[in-house]
Amino acid sequence: MTTVAGQDDAIEAIKQLKARYFRLMDTKQWDAYRQVFTDDMAFYFESEDAPTATSGDDFVAYVRSRLATALSVHQGHTPEIELTSPDSARGVWAMFDWVDDPDQHRAFQGFGHYHEEYRRGGDGQWRISRLRLSRLRVDEVAPSSGGVSRSTPAPK
Repeated sequence: MTTVAGQDDAIEAIKQLKARYFRLMDTKQWDAYRQVFTDDMAFYFESEDAPTATSGDDFVAYVRSRLATALSVHQGHTPEIELTSPDSARGVWAMFDWVDDPDQHRAFQGFGHYHEEYRRGGDGQWRISRLRLSRLRVDEVAPSSGGVSRSTPAPK
């Protein structure tokens, strides 16, 4: 493990980054969500071999299409974050997600881990540069009947 000056501040900034990742995705604030990623980020779904998305724009488009009509709740827990240099880090997060999409006749609850790499840009902001989602379990559940609605509207 590399110890660098400002390590605690960097780790806290990465935790805040991941909190924004979840909130902005679930509230479908796609322009702000895009700012969470580097331009060259890579996303791997279950596979180390071939990335599903190879840029921040591609990844946001992928998530946006997957959640277009869904109500989702994503949570991350117990982060293990290690600084690998003053401007790079890697981390593992336990995750839970619940996706309800009656329009697509699907709903599930998933459990697993996010394996990530982070880079601090020239603007001082940390961003996700590599993300791999590995699922340990997925439970299919019955989608809600009728339209899915929020108890409060998403912020604009």
